[in-house]
Amino acid sequence: MTAHGPTRILLADDHALVRSGIRMILDHEPDLAVVAEAGDGNEALQVALRTEVDLAILDVSMPGRTGLQVARELTRRRPDVRLLLLSMHENEQYLFEALKAGAAGYVLKSAANRDLVEACRAAMRGTPFLYPKALQTLTRNLLEDARAGGSLPRDVLTAREQEVVKQIAEGLTTEEIAQRLVISPHTVDRHRSNALEKLGLRNRVELARYAIRRGLVEP
Repeated sequence: MTAHGPTRILLADDHALVRSGIRMILDHEPDLAVVAEAGDGNEALQVALRTEVDLAILDVSMPGRTGLQVARELTRRRPDVRLLLLSMHENEQYLFEALKAGAAGYVLKSAANRDLVEACRAAMRGTPFLYPKALQTLTRNLLEDARAGGSLPRDVLTAREQEVVKQIAEGLTTEEIAQRLVISPHTVDRHRSNALEKLGLRNRVELARYAIRRGLVEP
């Protein structure tokens, strides 16, 4: 509950059936209210920027922009909006990327009926929420990192290079990517070449495999 009433929630997932099920869970609670929905990452970002929402629940893997990319953008442009990432996968990379993107929590879809309501309330309290195995993973990695005296690896690719690689993996042509990102085909080619060089890869197929491993697209 906020000063103006129930927590206003944006729910973004590219599967309408999933959105419907999650909405039923949340709208059953008097302190939570889904006030907007989105079916892909681009729509989610636009809705979040123009709608009065307190919390955005974002599917990790969506067409257009991933939930992680939307989270990074909202952290920069709407820091007042709390963020939760929703995923089908117990994936360490997704987990760390969600935290780095500014998310208050990471919830598995398989446990949404058990965890999501508490995750929403925790996010609004400013308390991180992670499912039990994620806590174990986070603790283990931090301990291993501390013993090694290192830090978590930084992103190899820039945000724009990640966008280009994601859309290559989705099967878009250079011209289609250029239109989506409002840049020239030459600039798309340059970003692709930079990504290939940085990652030590040879072609679009290997970029697509990287995008799947990195969580930019679903396999």
